[in-house]
Formats: sequence, structure tokens, C-alpha cells
Amino acid sequence: MPDISEVTKYFPSATQNLINRIWSAVPENERRNLEDTFKGLPLDKNPLNALIDLAVIQLKSTFSKARKVAIIGPANVGKSTLFNQFIRSKTDKAVVGPIPGTTRLNQEADAGMFAIVDTPGADAVGYVGQQERDYAMAAASQADFLILMFDSIQGVKQTELELYEEILALKKPFLIMLNKIDLTRKDHDAVIRKAAENLGVKAQEILPISALKGEGISSITMAIVASDPGMTVSLARAMPQYRQKLAWRSITTAASLSAAIALTPLPVIDFLPLLANQVSMVLTIARIYQYKITPERAKELIGTFGLGLIGRTLFQQLSKAGGVPGWLLSSAIATSMTVAMGYASMQWFDKGEKVSQEKLKALSQKLTNTTLARLKESFRRKPSKQRMEETISALLSQSPLELSPVRGEQAKPPDRTEKPE
Repeated sequence: MPDISEVTKYFPSATQNLINRIWSAVPENERRNLEDTFKGLPLDKNPLNALIDLAVIQLKSTFSKARKVAIIGPANVGKSTLFNQFIRSKTDKAVVGPIPGTTRLNQEADAGMFAIVDTPGADAVGYVGQQERDYAMAAASQADFLILMFDSIQGVKQTELELYEEILALKKPFLIMLNKIDLTRKDHDAVIRKAAENLGVKAQEILPISALKGEGISSITMAIVASDPGMTVSLARAMPQYRQKLAWRSITTAASLSAAIALTPLPVIDFLPLLANQVSMVLTIARIYQYKITPERAKELIGTFGLGLIGRTLFQQLSKAGGVPGWLLSSAIATSMTVAMGYASMQWFDKGEKVSQEKLKALSQKLTNTTLARLKESFRRKPSKQRMEETISALLSQSPLELSPVRGEQAKPPDRTEKPE
């Protein structure tokens, strides 16, 4: 995710002024920290949801009432489909269909950091249509933030301009969505320009989305969060734990692959595919912590921690015990070396803390023994690589980040582009 300006650029000018006033009330040093939070955030929805899950804990402990976000727009533009993208519980799912007027009443549900409200079409005519419009505008008047949605195919009609004027009169922060943009790929820019012209706004103030495909959903979420420093503070406070979870996921994936690679019992750390896997893991963790590092520096970092020597020593020691097949021992050690390397990388990139070889050796020994015991229980004969990956992944998923008691040697906090020493 770019900085905060890349999120707020989608706001209409009136809302941008409101957002700027809100942010001007935040102390400069805290505002800078919050803006840094946005840098590097993924825009794909699932990882963002993981961050929101953590931020909700922070938010609900501070604020008793969630902010309310209402989706307003003409009938059949995809409001209920967008609503379903935000809800946290499947039981709250709105009914969607091609027939205008499927949604007759307002429907509110939990969206994590805020409450989301689906509304009927606000452009219908007749007695029922006026009643539905009243429901929609009541939701808009009670909401803290508005999402005004139009259809890319139909564009913004004259009757819908009246709705836009009513939204402006509420003087609330809002976004303008142009849904079903995936159906206008060839004329994408022209469709946005025409909608902007009809509404009297700049083209960049319209956010094109596909509610059905989930395109643009994270941008909407981040814009809603940016409109309230309280939510942004909660997101910032959740960031350290979020990065740990992402890093641990990378470690689990790499360790599972390492175990599968080592089913062919070769010298465990010198095996080139294994080294390549660990280098890839280190680079991924570096990106999570926004630490610039090259593949060459990743290899050097692995060598700095001396894991090759630790792995060979463990292999020699445990081989003497007898009764342990070479493939099983090799896989267990490859797993523990990869996890240890991942943990050391997290400590370095996050805190500038260099874990000593002695502590990495103790950690590797403990992990190897634990993994060996689990593999002995799971396999009586050599498994397939896929089965080995699944077993190691399940083992590591049961104890994420329980490595924290292992403390390292304090180093100066790393420059985000410096070369590990």
C-alpha cells in the first residue's frame, strides 16, 4: 500500500477537506507513524482481513460503538453484492439477484472495524419506490460514512444526479464507486471520465470496482479507515502482530518444502534446492518488514548465522543414535534449520536483534527433537513429498510464534537498506 495520499485521492474534494481537517488534529509524530503503517500493506483482501481481525480487538477495547457505513445508490447497481464482500458472518449475507428491487429494507451487519448497511434502491418511483428511497436516505443520515455506488454500464443518469445532490447536502465523508468496471475493460477510461463529467467531479475521485470479483474492496476498506484516526490507530497497533503472522506463514511454507526436499537424504544444508528455498523465505520476510535485501545478501545472512555447521553437527550426532532412517532425520533437521533461519530473520529485520549461534543451536536442537518425534508417530515408511509437506505444515500451525522466549543479542536497529553483518 502506498502512503495515505494514495488512499485519500479517491475522495471527492469536499470529503478530502473534511479528512484533512480530521488528520490535522492528530499530533504530527503520531500522524507520521500512522502514515508509515499504510506503506507496504497488501491490497488483496484476505491478508487485509487478517490485519483487520487483529485491529478489531484494539478498536473495540477503545470505542464501544462501531462507526456505521451505508451503501447508497440506484437499484440493481450491486449494493448487496458489495455488502456481502464486507460482512464477517455468512449468516448476514444479503440476497442478490438481477431483478431491481430485490432489497426492500435496510440490512446492517458487522464488517469488523465498522458496521456496514445495505439499502434499497434510492431511485425507484411510485409509492413503494418512495418508501424504499426513504429507507435508504434514513440509513445515509444515520451513517458516519457513505459509499455512493453507480453502474459502469448504465452510467450516471439525470435522475441519479438528484441522489448525488442529496448525499452532498448531508456533509458526510463519502466515496463514489463505479461498479461492474470489469464489464467495460475496453472503454474503462472513457466510462470513468463520462461518469465524472456527469457528476462534476475529477475522474480520479471515482473508484472503479467489481463487487462481484472483489476488485477494489481493500481500497474501499482502507479509505473508510483513513476517514477515522481512531480506526487507523487501531490498525497501526495491530501491525506488529500482523507482520509476525505473515512472516510465520512464510516460515511454515518454507519449512514444509524443506522437509519434502530433504526426503532425499543428502547433506542437509548444502543441498542447493534447500538453500534456494531458504533464500526465498528470507527475501519474503524482508519484504514483510520492508527491509531491502538482495538474494546475495540473503545467502550471506544464512551463512552469518552458521546454520550449515549446526545442521551438519546435528545430523552427525543424531545419526549415531541409530534406528532413525536417513530420510526422516534429514527432513526433521531441514525443517528445524529453516524455522530457525526464519526466526533469526524476523528478529533481525524487525528489531535489529542478532540471535547468537549458541541460541540458534539450542533452538534447532529443540525443534529437531520435536519434529523427529512427530514424524516417527506419523510415518512408518517414507511418505510422498506432498504428505510430508502437509504433516510439517500441520505441526507448525499448532504453535505459531512460540519461539519468542529465545532471546537474541542486541544489535543496533538496522537501516532498512543496510547489509547484515
